[in-house]
Amino acid sequence: MSDYIYMLENRLSPDQNRVVGEIQTAAAQAGVTLFLTGGAMRDMLAGFRIRDLDFVVEGDALKVAGAVRGAGARRTATDDHRKSAELEFPDGVTAQVAMSRQEKRPARGAKVQIVPATIQEDLRGRDFTCNAIALSLNKASRGLLLDPMNGLADIGRRELRAASAYAFYDDPSRLLRLARLQVRLGFTVEERTRMQVANALEAGVQNSISAGTLGEELRSIAAEDGAAEIVRTLEETGLLTLFSPALAGPKVNLAGMAKFEKIIRTFPDEPHGRLARLGPFLFALTEKLTPKEQQSLIRTTGLTKAEEDLWRKLDQRARKLETALRSVRIKKASQVYHLVSAAPSDEILFLLYHSSLRPVQERLKNYFQKYLPAIQEITPEEWAAVEGKPGTPRYLKARDAFVSNRLDRRPKKPPVEEAPPLEPPPAELGAGARGPGAGPVR
Repeated sequence: MSDYIYMLENRLSPDQNRVVGEIQTAAAQAGVTLFLTGGAMRDMLAGFRIRDLDFVVEGDALKVAGAVRGAGARRTATDDHRKSAELEFPDGVTAQVAMSRQEKRPARGAKVQIVPATIQEDLRGRDFTCNAIALSLNKASRGLLLDPMNGLADIGRRELRAASAYAFYDDPSRLLRLARLQVRLGFTVEERTRMQVANALEAGVQNSISAGTLGEELRSIAAEDGAAEIVRTLEETGLLTLFSPALAGPKVNLAGMAKFEKIIRTFPDEPHGRLARLGPFLFALTEKLTPKEQQSLIRTTGLTKAEEDLWRKLDQRARKLETALRSVRIKKASQVYHLVSAAPSDEILFLLYHSSLRPVQERLKNYFQKYLPAIQEITPEEWAAVEGKPGTPRYLKARDAFVSNRLDRRPKKPPVEEAPPLEPPPAELGAGARGPGAGPVR
C-alpha cells in the first residue's frame, strides 16, 4: 500500500472510506479506470478536512454513477453534456463522478465542446494546479500520484497558480472561483496568475459568465465559512456587481455579512447544514437592496422559484419558531432542545442573525453552547440502554425522555467535607496569666 493511500484512508471519515470502496467496486465491474481528483486531493495534501469526493473515470462515468445509485446513493444532479453526476449517500457523504474530458471552446461565447480524454489531458485542462492532481484507485496502479502541473509543489508553497496562460479566457467563472479558494484555503495568488487576472478583467471576459454559472457560484459562496471575506474580495476586484449592479458602495452589506459569518461558525459542519445557508446568506447579502433590485439579482443568477422562496419567505417562516422560543411557558432546558433540534436550520440561522428578542437569542445560544454539547457527550453504552427498538415509536418516546432527563437534572453538589475540630485557642497573656517561666502564684 502506498503512502498516499495510507494518507487518504486516514484523512477520510469511516463513511467516506466506505463510499470510496463502493465506487471502486462499481468502476471495476464496469471495466473502467478510476481516479480521485480535484478538491478531495487538494484538501488531503494540504491538510484540510475533505468535504466532497471527486472521482474521474476514463470511460462511462454515468454508468458507474448508476451502479452506485442502485446501491443506495441518491443522484442529486446530472450533467449530460459533461457526463457527470452528483451523488448523495444515506450517511450524508457527497460525491461527484465525472468522465475524464477535455473542454474546447471554438470561439469566445460559443458553447463548450466536450470530448473524452485521458486522465493526464483532463488534469492539464483544469483551473488551478492545486486541483490538477489525481490518485489512481485501480488495482494495477493503486496509490500512484499523477501531478502533471506540479500542483503538489504549489500546495507546499500555499500558492494558487493558474494551470494555463488562458485559464480565465477559457472559463471566466474561474475568476470567481479564485476569490473563493483564496479565502477558503488561505493561499496567496501567484504573481503571474495575478497578471493573468488583471488582463482578463481588462478584456472584459467576466461579462460572458452565464446566469446559470453565476447562480452556481452564489450557492458555493453561501456554503463557505468565509462568505463575508469572499464577498469583500469580489467587491475589491469589481466582480460582485456581476450578481447585481446594485451590489456596490454602501449597498454592500459587509457588516451584515460579517455577522452572518460569525453565526455560521457556531453550527455543526455537515453537508445539510451548509445547504441550509443559502436563504439566510441571500437575506444578509441583499438586505440593503430594494425589492426591485433583489428581483434583478434573481434574474441575473437564474435562481429557481424554490430557492427564491427559501430566501424571500424566510422571515415569515421563522416567525412561528421565534414565537415559540420567546414563550414564558418554556422553563426547562429540554424544552428548548426539543424545539430547536426539530426546527429547520435556515430558520435558526435567520433568527440568530435577525431576531432582536433577548429570550430568543439566549435560548438559541444555550442550545449550541450548552445543551447540544451535553447530548453529544452521551456514550454509545448509554444510548444502548434506552428501551425499545431504534426507529419505533416506543424507542423515540423513551429517547426523548432520556434526553430530557439528562438536560433537566440538577447537577450534583460536591460533598461538603467536615471541618476538623477546632483546637482551643491559647490563653491570652496578661494580668493573672502565667507564661513560660512564671513563678508560683503568691
